[in-house]
Amino acid sequence: MGLTIAYIIIAIYSIALLLIFFYSLAQLNLLVNYLGYKKQNQTAPKFNLLDAKEIPMVTIQLPVYNEEYVMERLLENIAKIEYPKSKLEIQVLDDSTDDSVVDTAKWVKELQATGLDIQHIRRENRQGFKAGALKDGLEIAKGEFVAIFDADFLPDSDWLKKTVIYFKDPEIGVVQTRWGHINRDYSVLTRIQAFALDAHFTLEQVGRNAKGHFINFNGTAGIWRKQCILDAGNWEGDTLTEDLDLSYRAQLKNWKFKYLEDVETPAELPVVISAARSQQFRWNKGGAENFRKTVWSVVSAKNISFKTKFHGVMHLLNSSMFLCVFVVALLSIPTMYIKNVFPQFDLVFDALSFFILSTVILFVCYWFTYKSIQGSSFDNFVDYIKLFFTFFSVALGFSLHNSIAVLEGHMGKRSEFVRTPKFNINNLTESWKGNKYLTKKLSPNMVLEFALMLYFLYGMYLAIPLNDFGLFPFHFMLFLGFGFVFFKSLTARA
Repeated sequence: MGLTIAYIIIAIYSIALLLIFFYSLAQLNLLVNYLGYKKQNQTAPKFNLLDAKEIPMVTIQLPVYNEEYVMERLLENIAKIEYPKSKLEIQVLDDSTDDSVVDTAKWVKELQATGLDIQHIRRENRQGFKAGALKDGLEIAKGEFVAIFDADFLPDSDWLKKTVIYFKDPEIGVVQTRWGHINRDYSVLTRIQAFALDAHFTLEQVGRNAKGHFINFNGTAGIWRKQCILDAGNWEGDTLTEDLDLSYRAQLKNWKFKYLEDVETPAELPVVISAARSQQFRWNKGGAENFRKTVWSVVSAKNISFKTKFHGVMHLLNSSMFLCVFVVALLSIPTMYIKNVFPQFDLVFDALSFFILSTVILFVCYWFTYKSIQGSSFDNFVDYIKLFFTFFSVALGFSLHNSIAVLEGHMGKRSEFVRTPKFNINNLTESWKGNKYLTKKLSPNMVLEFALMLYFLYGMYLAIPLNDFGLFPFHFMLFLGFGFVFFKSLTARA
């Protein structure tokens, strides 16, 4: 390896580490906001739902597509929502292309017979995917406020009573609630997904909202003011995360978002890695697409503070951290070689060791979010340590898959909205193997993931002849992470 190549590798490696460090500092700032947050919900103006004149008209939208396994559960649950029937409309926005349409029509008809204002709305095509369905439904929606639930969400019966009241403040455009997880303990895969989502729905959403920084509607389990949607330009289907897109356009027009950490909306996590893959790909590519679409509007906005801009940019770059992590991982083995062959880089490597602080910061941040939901006992802390490093390893294992998604998003490569299959599985005695929506194909990325597993096994071996074990734990987690993703992808297929 020549000296020029060594300089290039060290430069790229250092930039990636620096970006990860900035991300961890942003998370630390959100933690400070989170811990210092005084609940403002008690003093916020609220509708008095005991006064019939103050009860607003609400439309519930249920965007669905081929949801055979969860449609009956969804409709039964939504029918239990406690709200005056004269003030409630339900739209089943059904883009399905399979036999579930027939059963859905039957169940909707049965609910109509009970006096519920529920409509089964079909389109001729899936133009705009979920965003297109929501936009079409909005054109005929009767409600002043529009609640949205994906097919796997199960709001409590008093959900509307806890959320719609905050729209008494005319500046509020969205009220978002925290996601719960009905199958959190199903497997290692569901536990680490719940762990990551809990961090987002506590540390990030509360930390940003507490200081008036931009947050995002999470695509479901939230409620919009119809006027806000229209004022922000309505739903657009040009990114895979239409929720993040509309959220930023609304907040750039000075609409306020309210996040309710104490209102939990239970939902089902993907139990098969192929389903988690498709969800991760959509979320991460959509995040990069929104960075490409929105970042200049955020940076150049005259109506928001520098700090809000900083957090907005870091928020839009969230998914791009996977690319930084993957670059650091890939270059970590060449840097071991450089460290031992080129002594002129010793000072650089001493400086780079500082960036281990990024991991320490994230460990501390995620502990506070974990204990807010699971509790802070010693046993919970021990469980947290195990879960953190399991999560960290599997996140590293997803870094190739998610980096490809991010690169496609930044480069503007368009792709179809691929829904996440739902299972209606809550415990280990139930099987997912008959689910007809699961992909039968192996991901082509699996070959590379297997190769990377061996690559990082080599990285662990290399530590012995070089007598340099500083990166051994990192390479061990990478080996486990890519091995987990590869073998789960190989075996967990219908």
